[in-house]
Amino acid sequence: MTPTTALSGLEARSAPEIQPYPAAEPPLTDPIRRFGTRTIDFRRHVAIMAVVNRTPDSFYDRGRTFPLATAVAAARAAVAAGAEWVDIGGQPFAPGRRLSVAEECDRVLPLVEEVRRTTDAVISVDTFEPEVAARSIRAGADVINDTSGLRDPAVAAVVAASGASLILVHSLAAPRTPFPHPTYGDVVSEVVGFLSARVDDAMKEGVPADRLLVDPGHDLNKNTLHSLQLCLRLAEVTRLGFPTVAAVSNKDFIGETLGQERQERQAGSLAAAVLCILQGARILRMHDPAAAWSAARLTESVLGWRPPVLLRHNMGEANVDAPLERTS
Repeated sequence: MTPTTALSGLEARSAPEIQPYPAAEPPLTDPIRRFGTRTIDFRRHVAIMAVVNRTPDSFYDRGRTFPLATAVAAARAAVAAGAEWVDIGGQPFAPGRRLSVAEECDRVLPLVEEVRRTTDAVISVDTFEPEVAARSIRAGADVINDTSGLRDPAVAAVVAASGASLILVHSLAAPRTPFPHPTYGDVVSEVVGFLSARVDDAMKEGVPADRLLVDPGHDLNKNTLHSLQLCLRLAEVTRLGFPTVAAVSNKDFIGETLGQERQERQAGSLAAAVLCILQGARILRMHDPAAAWSAARLTESVLGWRPPVLLRHNMGEANVDAPLERTS
């Protein structure tokens, strides 16, 4: 969406020129993406992806949005709070019993249909099952978010046969299986190599480059030190040229770094998100979309991508009576 502005010509002339921060502007090969009815220009915009899980065992909310009515309300509230994107999950990647396709579809499809009916948000479905992916797309999903890193190439074939996009996430284990002690020589280099190979695999299945996104998978088969390295060196991932998702919200690496329980991690989540934006991330997958919206929009303004809504402080008479408007 294009930001609006309340700035006058006087204010625009008074504002100092913002110096670029090169790492925040990776060489995106296809920066302008179409998702359903929405077009997002990732050159200088960070999208907020809200998390809504219909799972009784999700790591963060412990099943709060498992009831369909609660999940629908959460999705609508997220969009009202500034989220352009809703990521719907019915089965965690973490170790546990693997659901049947029918069970997973029973969880995600009614929510996809209702969010599609009542909002224009981008909808992604977090799944590693090809049949769930196919049925989700038919129900109205715009994106498949494959946390298994295309362990089953049929997921890419399903996406290729549709108009949907595909997020390729780095992970090592098979879905729902333990991986107690992941080791890497250089975690960032290995993540980049993995994602590059999966991009090639997806394209061989027919998914065009302009429908691919990547996610380094913070905490997925990684310990806290690995995830901190990904925050520090995310620019190496974003230089692949695909819009990059930073799924850092309330993760264990934040809790272990700060010694905090899940419900105490908002500030750390926002700090990690901003660090990722400065390294070129373009989608923030967050549990608190309102806070993430503020963090992303302020960061965009610091980087010179988005003008302030108004300039009043120490600006003399300029904008004294201008209303404070929320902009995208």
